[in-house]
Amino acid sequence: MYFASNLGISKRDFYSRIGVSRGTLESNTGITEDVVSKFISTFPEVNIEWLITGNGEMTIDFAAMQEKEQKSSKKIITDNPAIGKPYYDVDFHGGFAEIFNDQTALPTCNVVVPGFERASVWCNVTGHSMEPRINHGDIIALRECTINDIQFGEIYAVVLDTIRTIKILRKGSTANLLRYIPINTRDFDEQEYPIRRIVKIYEVIGSISRFF
Repeated sequence: MYFASNLGISKRDFYSRIGVSRGTLESNTGITEDVVSKFISTFPEVNIEWLITGNGEMTIDFAAMQEKEQKSSKKIITDNPAIGKPYYDVDFHGGFAEIFNDQTALPTCNVVVPGFERASVWCNVTGHSMEPRINHGDIIALRECTINDIQFGEIYAVVLDTIRTIKILRKGSTANLLRYIPINTRDFDEQEYPIRRIVKIYEVIGSISRFF
């Protein structure tokens, strides 16, 4: 309850907000993957390293991180395909709106951002379900991967047959399903979709505010 006390909220309010009972959380077997997922979804500012190991700061100052990133990163836009990574004017939706997945074939330009060398492509973000970690209008750095590469609890951009979305991925209720979990759980619900509907999947390397 150290986290709750530092936020100035009561134990009762804390249990209510993450959706578990006091007995469940305080039992020896209560700290399950599902409970941790609810905790992180409700309090995205919590530092996962601190939560798991007790090391580092308890919370993450996203505003300070973004400001530091914007000051330190020298962003370059170029039409030279030999420099940087391609930016595609394609929107990944924070929500689950059904759309036709017409993928832009040619990039608008290439961008160079120090610290994002692992990225394969850059795309747009539309929607508010991943706030405050990823905001509406941000540009996201993506690295293409496979279903077998998925690390549950991390953020991925997924192209389904009729949907492009960004979510935290976790195991579904059955082996053929994946859970798509938003960070902004106040306004958005999680969903499950069959794995067979996945066309492409990308690891989200990071995001920056729009700069062109």
